[in-house]
Amino acid sequence: MNKRCKQLLIAAGLGLLSTTSQAVELLDKVVAVVDKDVVLESQLTGLVDQVKNSARAAKQPLPDEQAIRKQALERLILESLQLQLAERLGLRITDTQLEQAIANIARSEGKTPEQLRNGIKAQGITYSQFRDQVRNEILLSELARNQVRRRINISDQEVKQVVQMIKEQGQDQNRYQVGNILLPLPSTPSTEQLRQASSQADQLIKQLKQGADFRQLAIANSAGPKALEGGDWGLLGINEMPSLFSEAVKNNRKGDIIGPIRSGAGLHILTIFDMQGATAQTVQAVEVRARHILLKPSIIMSEDKAQSMLTEFAGSIRAGTATMAQLAEQYSEDPGSAINGGDLGWSAPEMYVSSFRDTVSQLKVGELSEPFRSEHGWHLVKLEDKRVMDATEQANEQRAYKLIFNRRFTEEVQTWLDELKDEAYIRIVDTNLSNGEL
Repeated sequence: MNKRCKQLLIAAGLGLLSTTSQAVELLDKVVAVVDKDVVLESQLTGLVDQVKNSARAAKQPLPDEQAIRKQALERLILESLQLQLAERLGLRITDTQLEQAIANIARSEGKTPEQLRNGIKAQGITYSQFRDQVRNEILLSELARNQVRRRINISDQEVKQVVQMIKEQGQDQNRYQVGNILLPLPSTPSTEQLRQASSQADQLIKQLKQGADFRQLAIANSAGPKALEGGDWGLLGINEMPSLFSEAVKNNRKGDIIGPIRSGAGLHILTIFDMQGATAQTVQAVEVRARHILLKPSIIMSEDKAQSMLTEFAGSIRAGTATMAQLAEQYSEDPGSAINGGDLGWSAPEMYVSSFRDTVSQLKVGELSEPFRSEHGWHLVKLEDKRVMDATEQANEQRAYKLIFNRRFTEEVQTWLDELKDEAYIRIVDTNLSNGEL
């Protein structure tokens, strides 16, 4: 939908269009106004249908239509706020990045592009809708990383403490598939707000102990980020999950109902959907030594020009008329590596951004890639060498840092989203949900 139509829909949602005006025929219905954007009925219906299709495939019972629509609208509002912020910051995902991501999805699922398309169609969505979803997921992921990582500081002492914990627990530790129902509370709740939330928690726990389906109740009642997934956080190790979860699941078994537990966000009811054991193993660390040329698209250099230049460079390198080092020194816009002929030194592939990591991981030693796009620009990369080391100690430190970061990141993302929503103008237009400003 073009910008003019959206402006008219926003005006309609705010009641600014005369009821007697017949100049514009609205093509869709506004269900919510979110700052300078709107959520449309077609978007809401589409997400609700996806939830229903997924539940049908998993033979998962669902709450009533109204509860699903409310949760779906909440998610669409948060997505709108994030996409608007990304636009203000100038973040964007190019078509090339999108195609690379979709190719990686197909590869990870062991499918051809045609098989992936057929599978998408079977889920009841069009390929165009799937592309938009993947683009938005990448964009929201990049936005969250940009906005939240600056809030996270990890000291060497914290890493050492977690490394010691890993050594004491060993690699043989359970992974928990945790379910979470969050009943929200303000940062300083009143006595009445606490009483109401506690009463609701008690009622839900009573229903669960009488055999009610946890996922169904989560979709209907939870304000957590995984509500539409039935509150399912997937399989996580003790040190991978949020601190609140890790303390709660210890010494509990599959199927146990845990809570209510108070946090800064509200009251939590947890369950353990499943548990799996992990076996001890010696960690083999893979490091790569790569050389690259980076070209950054700009007003002067278009996307097509950057890609074609790197294609020409690749031809020259393969023909032997130029070396990667020579071209990197002359043309690469990565100042840190250009002076070294594009040499990035030894590094674990996981240290690079996803598109660079995926590309360099698939190369053989001595192989040159095709030009590819990352958030930094267009790259041409050559894998100079690869080595494998028995690096259990080093891997434990990397794992400890990653565990701390992921735990903090999950917690900080929720805080950031709450702040984003608190600062926004949100008006629910659909009277079947809840009319008024949020």
